[in-house]
Amino acid sequence: MIGKALRMTTFLVAVLSGAHCPAQAADRVKIGVLNTSGDIAVHIANEKGYFKQEGIEAEFIVFDASAKMIPSLGVGDLDVGGGATAVSLFNAIDRKVGVRIVADKGRTEPGYIYQSVMIRKELITSGRFKSWSDLKGLKFAQGGAGVGPLSIINQAAIKGGVQYQDIEKVFMSFPQQVAAFKSGAIDGSIMNEPFKTIVVREGLAVEFAPTEEVVSNYELSLLFFGDKFRQERADVARRFMRAFLKANRDYLNALENGRWRKDGGADEVIDIFSRKLNIPLDLARSITPQATDPDGKPALESIRRDLLFFQDQGEVANKAMKVEDCIDLSFAEAAARELGPFTRKK
Repeated sequence: MIGKALRMTTFLVAVLSGAHCPAQAADRVKIGVLNTSGDIAVHIANEKGYFKQEGIEAEFIVFDASAKMIPSLGVGDLDVGGGATAVSLFNAIDRKVGVRIVADKGRTEPGYIYQSVMIRKELITSGRFKSWSDLKGLKFAQGGAGVGPLSIINQAAIKGGVQYQDIEKVFMSFPQQVAAFKSGAIDGSIMNEPFKTIVVREGLAVEFAPTEEVVSNYELSLLFFGDKFRQERADVARRFMRAFLKANRDYLNALENGRWRKDGGADEVIDIFSRKLNIPLDLARSITPQATDPDGKPALESIRRDLLFFQDQGEVANKAMKVEDCIDLSFAEAAARELGPFTRKK
């Protein structure tokens, strides 16, 4: 009887001390970020505890270009990444580097004027630039060689009856472009927020037209999974996507008619946006946000247009490559089903 009581006491002590109930370690997920607006959903998911709820510990690794994420995704040193369409992405997939597009992170839509064709103010006021036909001979800046927005420049040139080759392209970061507009070193840019607001505020450039007038529903940023993550850790990848889409919907609920909501519902999201992008809160509030899909569905026609452009330019050699070779939407589709239809909060 005493022995039985002793064994029971020992069992209770073990249970209470946690000896038989070790806490399950969270699954670490390495996420590549650029700390641009395309990363807003992963930051919301982390800040609001959605990753933690899914048993995920997020480790953020900052890159200065999405192309630099691709090799790390391919070998499994990075699980998740993101960025715009690019020659480097398509060629990596063609070379069997293990990476796929798995969801939308941000796009333009009618009313969501996040990206615009910016022209140096002097060219507008002098009358040198009046229409798309005046693109000929101008020096246009873009973030890097082989990036998606170059296809927008091509479409703008077509609108003006100008050859793409007749527009000089130079490559520099958005902060460098601000300085280049000031010095007169560039004439134009396909520029994103918050930089387009900055150059307008400083009187350096004029918003000639939103890119929506050139190419509608343009895919600005995409979510990538490395193959090792989506194939060997599929359960973690599914949980990640569920948290991502939940945060993505919080972001959408902070928007109304292409602007931040004014009733206070957007305050938490704007605060995260300001801190993670390292921009002043008043600037964060004044920009035009990007759109995104609540179910993570990418704008496939936009991706297809960019791929065809790069193939036509000879930068993606595989002419037979298709968008379908580059995507795996199964994780986003499963997460959207589990979360149910998105209903915007009133």
